[in-house]
Amino acid sequence: MSRSTFVSFEGIDGSGKSTQARRLARRLEAEGRDVVLTREPGGSPGAEDIRKLVLEGDPDRWSAETELLLFTAARRDHLERTIRPALERGAIVICDRFADSTRAYQGRTRGGLGGMVDDLHALMIGVEPDLTILVDMDPAAALARAEERGGAELRFEEFGLTLQQEVRGFFLDLAKSHPARIRVVDGDRPPEAVEADIARIVSDHLERRP
Repeated sequence: MSRSTFVSFEGIDGSGKSTQARRLARRLEAEGRDVVLTREPGGSPGAEDIRKLVLEGDPDRWSAETELLLFTAARRDHLERTIRPALERGAIVICDRFADSTRAYQGRTRGGLGGMVDDLHALMIGVEPDLTILVDMDPAAALARAEERGGAELRFEEFGLTLQQEVRGFFLDLAKSHPARIRVVDGDRPPEAVEADIARIVSDHLERRP
């Protein structure tokens, strides 16, 4: 029943994108579709090991350049072992974060490494999602939600509100530059309302596929 398509979810930390990715996966599975729900960094055994390195520990543990290399290595393994095989068999891949997050964090706000991000992506990844859902939310509210959630993976949240504001601005600018791929959804609403909007966007995308 499924034809392959690659959907990514983006947004600042605490925006609810992970919740919405899970909700979309459940909805599509209920329709009888072959769905692979995955995440970045992570999504394959090797990439999950790298995830622990980049998301835990002191905020200054890595430079932006080192982060970029680690994220790219994780993404390459994820692509080889999870994303590409799923797409080749005709599945719908739903990924919580992909290359746009690297463009935002290491490319613009953390290190100003945009050119290096683009070069590494072209050399080692060479894949963009067919559709990206950007869950947009007020940075202060999102950061409060992320900090309340707690857990070990708070390294980027510990950079504070200014970083989240800059990342949000970058994501919105990116959406304006790529309107055919990136669709912005207001995350400052009840989860059910956000889910309904996303479901309509994805349904329309699936119907328009060749």
